[in-house]
Amino acid sequence: MCLIVFAWQPESPTVLRMAANRDEFYARPSAALSEWPDAPGVFAGRDLQAGGTWLGVTAQGRFAALTNIRDPRQKAGPRSRGVLTADYLLGQESAPAYLDRIMRDAQEHAGFNLLLGDRHQLWHFNSQEGLPRQLQSGIYGMSNADLDTPWPKLLRARNALSDRLESEDEALLELLTDRSQPADHLLPDTGVGLATERVLSSVFITTATYGTRASTVLNVCRDGRWNITERSFGPHGALVGEVALRG
Repeated sequence: MCLIVFAWQPESPTVLRMAANRDEFYARPSAALSEWPDAPGVFAGRDLQAGGTWLGVTAQGRFAALTNIRDPRQKAGPRSRGVLTADYLLGQESAPAYLDRIMRDAQEHAGFNLLLGDRHQLWHFNSQEGLPRQLQSGIYGMSNADLDTPWPKLLRARNALSDRLESEDEALLELLTDRSQPADHLLPDTGVGLATERVLSSVFITTATYGTRASTVLNVCRDGRWNITERSFGPHGALVGEVALRG
């Protein structure tokens, strides 16, 4: 997952509104959003290569989402980052207890941001900083750096979410389709070269081999109800499917 914008509103009937794009190589095998047959009550897409997930929710309204940290200098960890979200969804630990346990072994994974929560609380953990943080009410964005790092696409998507907080889910899915690219002088320098920075600078990424594979909207309500919609895409941004679930 490479871009997540979300509103955390614990005082509102809908405590979480999240819109997220997962960017990945099209050749990496993945399963679309569904209830996991080997873990009833877990609803998520699945990385079929390593077994984890980028975003999911449980029947009880626990949720987790992940982005990688873009840094070509970092070493690949021996464990997939996607297991971090999967293990939280599969378990029963509170978010702070889970983070306290995994932060000691965070270096087993390449750099990551992790969002964990339920209808009562929301936590963020950046593996490079190493300190869990409970989030207060607000509108946030997370891409491939730290929380709210002001990359142009993050600012565009976060502002769009702010403007559409009371809108239907379709409006949130639409904000995730933005293919505009900022001027070169506004791009971050993450060490991948200008041409690649340009490709990665849009909210919705589309090439022949790499791009936005899934766009997801998740809503979690204070009374425990939730709904999630995921659209899947192939090369050049071709729509290949849609799944909508609720609980």
